[in-house]
Amino acid sequence: MDMHKISVVVPAYNEERLLPSSLEAIRDACVEFEKRGWPWELVVCDNNSTDRTAEIARAAGARVVFEPVNQISRARNAGAALAAGDWLVFVDADSTPGVELFSEVAQTIAAGRCVAGGCTVAFPAEAGLAPRLVVALWNLVSRGARWAAGSLMFCEAAAFRAVGGFSEALYASEEIELFRRLKRFARRERRSVVILHRHPLLTSARKVTLYGWGEMTLFLLRMVAAPRRTLRSRDACHSWYDGRR
Repeated sequence: MDMHKISVVVPAYNEERLLPSSLEAIRDACVEFEKRGWPWELVVCDNNSTDRTAEIARAAGARVVFEPVNQISRARNAGAALAAGDWLVFVDADSTPGVELFSEVAQTIAAGRCVAGGCTVAFPAEAGLAPRLVVALWNLVSRGARWAAGSLMFCEAAAFRAVGGFSEALYASEEIELFRRLKRFARRERRSVVILHRHPLLTSARKVTLYGWGEMTLFLLRMVAAPRRTLRSRDACHSWYDGRR
């Protein structure tokens, strides 16, 4: 059996409320790497938080790196730069991966055919029917296009670095742009990019709760009408950066 070292990278901006449960779930799920004798580490990027995010991460045994520029792509890149693993698993701080999901991630890595992947996602039942229908639609698009949701992505570290990591020109949808490059890389290497679907990742529906359908729909319309201008503007992507949690 090939040996792999896994680095779980968590970008976090003012996440003191949800980070403890996320890190606990990650630690529990990493038993699937331990079963294979694979070492793993937990890396949290404190993306200029003003709360107890860094303190909570250190208490959970994470290596913590500070990124002063508040941008999700920079936070993920900073975490990846500190990571020592030959595989990177990115998990958002408002998400709780299960043991079954990490078992499938480990199986996919061990098979050796995949260069990167993601998984389908699910909102909790209390999010309501409409948000869960939107997520179901996203899951269909994700599986068809092989675009990973940013809430969980895994990637061979060498491939991540070969394609240049996340674009720091973007303030949103950076995961889709990265996976477009990773798919091209995978084709050249005669390998694959996969979206796992048997064990969806449970993630927060807080954006819908905090900003409402009207504001989120307006953002989507702007993104469709002028994607380059919208995704390269922090102000246009304010729901990721205004600190509301």
